[in-house]
Amino acid sequence: MQWRGRRQSGNVEDQRGSGGRGMGGLPIKGGLGLVVIIVIIGLITGKNPLSLLQQIPLDNGQEVSQSAPYQTTPEEEELSQFVKVVLADTEDVWNQLLDGYREPTLVLFSGMVQSGCGSADASTGPFYCSADEKLYIDLSFYEDLKSQLGAPGDFAQAYVIAHEVGHHVQHLLGITEKVHAMRGQISEEEYNKLSVRLELQADFFAGVWAHHANNMNDILEEGDIEEAMNAASAIGDDRLQKQARGYVVPDSFTHGTSAQRQRWFSKGFKTGDINQGDTFNTTNL
Repeated sequence: MQWRGRRQSGNVEDQRGSGGRGMGGLPIKGGLGLVVIIVIIGLITGKNPLSLLQQIPLDNGQEVSQSAPYQTTPEEEELSQFVKVVLADTEDVWNQLLDGYREPTLVLFSGMVQSGCGSADASTGPFYCSADEKLYIDLSFYEDLKSQLGAPGDFAQAYVIAHEVGHHVQHLLGITEKVHAMRGQISEEEYNKLSVRLELQADFFAGVWAHHANNMNDILEEGDIEEAMNAASAIGDDRLQKQARGYVVPDSFTHGTSAQRQRWFSKGFKTGDINQGDTFNTTNL
C-alpha cells in the first residue's frame, strides 16, 4: 500500500501507556496473547468479546505500574503513522460519500482501555464503540493478525481499520441501533443471523472504501487486495470454529463465513456503490 508521506488524520487519541486496569482495579492476566482464544470463544458462543473479559482470571493482585513512561519501538511508531494515514483515507472517502459525515476518533492503547462501551483488554482485538464514536486498537494486534491468524501485509492491516470505520458508518445510518434493539426481542439464533449481516455489511463498506481510496490517491500495490481477502477469510466463523474444535456450528455464527466475508468485501471494492450493500434484504449472503 502506498502510504508514506501522505496526510495523517488528526482524529487520534494516543492512550498508550496510560495504565488502564482490569476489572476491579486489577490487571487482567494474559494480554494480547489471548486474542485468538477470545475471538474464537466469541464466535463459538455468539457472545460479545467485551463481555468475555469479565470471565478472564485476574492476576496476583499487583497493580500495573503507571510511573514508567511508555516505550515504543520503531516498528510500533511506524504502525501508528500507518493507521493515521489509513484513517485519513477513510475520512476523505466517507466525507465524499455521506453528507454530514462525522469523523470518528481512533484511540491507540496498550493493554487496557476504558471506552464508552466499557473496559476492554487488548485481547478483545480492534473494536468500534458507537456510544462514543471511537475506534480502539492495540497495535500489537497486528502481530497476532500475521502470526496467529495467518494474515500478513499492510493492506490486511488497513482492512481492519476500514472494517471498524464501516461499523461507524452503520451507526451514522442508524443500522447498528436497529439491530441492537432486537436483542432480547428475538431468539439468540435469529439475533446471531442479524449480527452476521451487520458484520458482512461492514466488510462491504471496507471494500467501498478501498475502491474510492484507490481512485483518489492510487494507494494500491500488487497483492494488496489479496491481502485484504486473506484477512477476511482468516476471521471467518467457519474457519475459526474449525480450527478451534474441528467442526462448525452455523447457528452460532456472528460474523459470517470466510467465503461470505470475502464476497462482500469484493463486492464493495468492485462496485464502490454504497447502495449495493444491503445485506439485510438479500437471501444470497
